[in-house]
Order: sequence, then structure tokens, then C-alpha cells
Amino acid sequence: MGLRILQSFVCSVPMLWCLSMLLLLLYTASQRTALAATRLGENETDHFALLSIKAQITHDPMLITSSWNDSLHFCQWKGVLCGRRHRRVIGLNLQSYNLAGSISPAIGNLSFLRIVSLMNNSFQGEIPHEMGRLFRLRGLDLGINLLEGKIPVNLSHCSNVRFLDLRQNKFIGNLPKELGALSQLVLLNIVSNNLTGVIPASFGNLSSLEFLSARENKLEGNIPGSIGSLKSLIILRLSKNELSGMIPLSIYNLSSLTSFWASFNQFQGSLPQTLGLTLPKIRNLVFSKNQLSGSIPRSIANASRLEILDLQHNKFSPGVAVDFGNLKNLSKLFLSTSGLGTGDVNDLNFISTLVNCSELVELYIGNNGFGGVLPNSIANLSTQLQHLIVGGNQISGNIPADIGNLVSLNTLHMINNKLTGSIPASIGKLHKLQLVAFSRNKLSGEIPLSIGNLTLLTKLWLGENILQGNIPSSLGNCKGLLLLNLRTNNLTGSIPREVFGLSSLSISLDLSQNSLSGPLPLEVGNLRNLGILNISHNKLSGEIPSSLGNCISLQYLYLHNNSLGGAFPQSLESLRAFEDIDLAHNNLSGVIPKFLGSFRVLRNLNLSFNDLEGEVPVHGVFKNASAVSVSRNTCIQVAKMSFG
Repeated sequence: MGLRILQSFVCSVPMLWCLSMLLLLLYTASQRTALAATRLGENETDHFALLSIKAQITHDPMLITSSWNDSLHFCQWKGVLCGRRHRRVIGLNLQSYNLAGSISPAIGNLSFLRIVSLMNNSFQGEIPHEMGRLFRLRGLDLGINLLEGKIPVNLSHCSNVRFLDLRQNKFIGNLPKELGALSQLVLLNIVSNNLTGVIPASFGNLSSLEFLSARENKLEGNIPGSIGSLKSLIILRLSKNELSGMIPLSIYNLSSLTSFWASFNQFQGSLPQTLGLTLPKIRNLVFSKNQLSGSIPRSIANASRLEILDLQHNKFSPGVAVDFGNLKNLSKLFLSTSGLGTGDVNDLNFISTLVNCSELVELYIGNNGFGGVLPNSIANLSTQLQHLIVGGNQISGNIPADIGNLVSLNTLHMINNKLTGSIPASIGKLHKLQLVAFSRNKLSGEIPLSIGNLTLLTKLWLGENILQGNIPSSLGNCKGLLLLNLRTNNLTGSIPREVFGLSSLSISLDLSQNSLSGPLPLEVGNLRNLGILNISHNKLSGEIPSSLGNCISLQYLYLHNNSLGGAFPQSLESLRAFEDIDLAHNNLSGVIPKFLGSFRVLRNLNLSFNDLEGEVPVHGVFKNASAVSVSRNTCIQVAKMSFG
């Protein structure tokens, strides 16, 4: 394939695949050349330049440059691509070989170079200024390395370059305004560096630009209005910078734009009401974590190709008046924490328009202060829905009985609302659920037995409701459970042994502030990975089982306000991770164990209101009177210090 064909190829194939495909075609062309090549090269300039490049590679674990010697013509060296006509080096492809070292200035002597790809290695140092001499360069990919320093101004001399990828390095300083002279540039990727300063207004001269990604830097100031002149622009990514001001209206008129990512900045102002009409091809619109205000444009309903709409964490005016029914491709809708709730009964009317969005996978509308009743239509959303987040509102009514229709749900988060009624038994149909959060509502009735069908569940929050009845033993089927919170309900009966058989519990088991009775089962010793155990404010009786000493990861133990008796278990001596122990308001007897003074990270110890006796130890935590409470015990002898 001749170079003229390769050059036309650059302009006709979609940009994101151009560079890799061009490398492949160049390689094919070079192979024909290499087969015909003689042993020694016709061009010593290229030969010596390549040897200089090899000399500055200090780590080559895959022995890529082992063929770079005089036993072969340099056109046959691995990673070297030569042109068919002049047998000059036109491509250098050393990507993803785990190479380390620096880039030799001699690379500037490879005057026929079209493509350089050193991507995904560990090259260090600066980009040599000599690279600016590569006037024939079409593509430069130095992404995912450890390069540093400033981006050389004289890269602007590479006037034929189409692709410039410098992502994931350590570049600093300002973006050179001179790069605005690269009128043939199609792709500019500078993601994940430490670049500062403003986006140069001269970038508006990059008339061929289709892809501009500058996210994850420290760029500041306004987006220059000249960016709105880039009529070929398809993808614009500016997230995670320090940009501010208003987004220029001219950008919303870039009709070719498919993705606009501007999240995690400080943008202000409102979105134009015509946005959905002027961006007919938009697929991804991501403006989260800014200070945008005004209303969400109704015209978004016309952006029929929209897949991701992320407006969360802004300051929009209350109300969502968008009809999402025409957005058949919508997969992610993020509206959380944006002040959209009015507290009115009609706040959630827009939910019914989402029923037609058959591709919807994630719906986040939490922390908005939405009022009204949770509509039954929420159970008719896409069966592909994986994450449903409606917590932190003022939503009332029942959880829809048919919530079990959402068979792909992974996360169901309804915490901190005003929901009433019982937890539907159909929740047991949601076999993919990993997180359920219903805490801080007014849910009543019993915990359904069907919850034991959720065998993939890792976190279950049902606390701070008015649930009653027994804890279902079927929870023992949830073998991957890391956290179980049933605190502050009206639960009664004994704690099922099956719950203490969940050795997966590692974060927290909180059953506090209920009316649970009976002894603490021996099976508590199965919780070897548990960090927090809170069964305080119940009606537990009997002794603290010695098997609790098997809970070697326990940091926080709260058993206060029960009717536990017997001595402090000697087996707890092995639990050296304790930071907080509260056993107050029980019927514990015997002496305070001296080993508690050897717990180095123990910060608080409350043994008050028991029947303990003997002398208080004086070491460790006992040296700090404010950290220990032993008051109101039968016959405590305080030595050297006064305890409260």
C-alpha cells in the first residue's frame, strides 16, 4: 500500500481507530519492504538514530530490541516500519512492551517518520525538542508513560500531525498556544496529567479536530468561546479540572457533538432551553459536580440518541418537566443532589415517562427533597435496571408490590424517606440484589422470609423503621453478607443462630434498640471477620459466651443496656483490635480483667452499672480517667485515680 493511499485512509476512517489501523497498514507495507531488503541499510542516518534510541532504553524485559543489531537490516528490526519506496523508517511501534528509559533526541533524525507509538510503557524524562523536526509526522502516541516536563512548543512544527496522544503522564505547565496551528489535527488527548493554566483560545483554529480530551488536569478559567468554532468536534471531555464561568453558548451549537463531559468543575449559569434541539447527535451529556442553575431544559426530550444524562450535584431550580419517553437509548439518568424537589405531590410524575426507556440501567434521583407518593410505575421500569437510588427525599406511600419485576436490580436504595407499609414479599425475586437500603422510613410489618432468597446480598439496611416480629432465620442463606443493620425497630424473639453463622459479616452487625431476648448464641464465635458488633438496648440475658473470643477482628463491641450476667470472659484477652467496649447497664460480676490494660488501641471502656468488684487496673486505657467509666458497680476499689 503506497503512502498516498495511507494518507487518504487517515481522513476517511473514524478517528478512534485510525492510529492503530494505520500502524497495522504501515506494518504490512514494511513487511514487503523488509523481505526485499539487503542485510545492511541504505540509510545510515536512520540506522544510527535507531541505535541511539535503543541505547536509552534501560529496561527491555521482552527483548524487543534484541534484534536491533547488524545481523539484520534495520527495516527488519522489531517495531520498525519502513516505507516501500525509499526504505526509510516511517513508523516506530514499541507500544505495550514494558520498556523503560528515556526518548533519545536522535528520534528527530528519523525524518521520514509518519507514526510513533511508545504507548503503555515506562518512559521517563521530557519529550525531546528534536521531535519538532518530524515534519512528515501523522501520529504521535506517548500515552500511559512516566514522561514529565512541559509539552514542547515546537511540536506545532509537525504541521501534518493528525493524532497527538499524551494521556496519563506527568506533564506540567500550560498548554502551548502554538498547538492551535495544527490545522490537520483530528485527535488531541492530554488526559491525566498535571497541566495548568487556561485552554488556549487558539485551539479554536483546530478546524479538523474531532476528539478533544483534557480531563483530570488542573486547567482553570473559562472555556474559550472559540471552541464553539470546531464544527467537526464529536467528543469533548473536560471533566475533573478547575474550570469555571459559563459554558459558551457556541458549544451547544456544535451539531456534530456526541459526547460532552464537563463534570467536577466550577461551571455556573444555566443550560440553554434549546439544548436538545441544537445537539441532535448527543449521546453523553455529563455536567455533574458543578454549580449550574436554572431549570433542566424540556428540549432534552428531543435528544433521541441520548444514552447518559448526568446532572447530579448542581443547583437547579425545583421541578423536572422533561418527558423522557422518546429517549429509547437512555441507559443512565443521574439527577441526585440537585435541588429538584418541591415537596409537591407531583414531583415524581416524570418517573412514568421513563417506562418507555427500555435500555435504562441506572436511575439516581436521591437527595433532592422530592415529595409525593412513590409511583407504582417504578415497578414497570426497564427489566435491565441495575441501580435504583431514590433515598434522601420526602417520598411517601408504599414500596410497590411488584418491585420484584425489576429482575436485574443490583442496588435498591430508598433510605431516609417517609415510606410506609410492609416490605413486599416480591423482593425475594430480585436474585441479583447486592445492596438493599430501606433505613430511616416508617416501614412496618415483618421482614419477609423471601429476603433469604437474596443470596448475593452484601449489605442490608433496614434500621430505624417500625418493623416487628422475629428476625427471619432465612437471612442465613445470604452467605456473602458483609453488613446487616436492623437497629431501632420493634423486633422481638431470640436472635437466629443462622445469623451468627454468617462468617462473611465483616463490616457491621447492628441489631441494637429492639426488644430481642434470650442468650447471645455460642455461634457468635463464627464472626471472625466482624469489625463492629452492636446488640445494645435489647433484652438479652445469660452470660457473654467465651466463643466471642474467636472474633479476632472485632474493634467495637456494644452490648450495653441488656441483662447479661456472669464474669467478663477471659477469652477476650486475645482480641487485640478493640478500640471501644461498652458493656454498661448489665449484671456482670467478678473483677475487671487486668488484660484490658494491655489493649494498646483501646480508647474507650464503659463498664458502669454492673456488679463488678475488686480493684481497677492502672495500666493502658485505665491511665486516662476520661476514657474509662466504672461507676455504679458493687464494690470497686479505685487506685491512684478517680473514675466517673
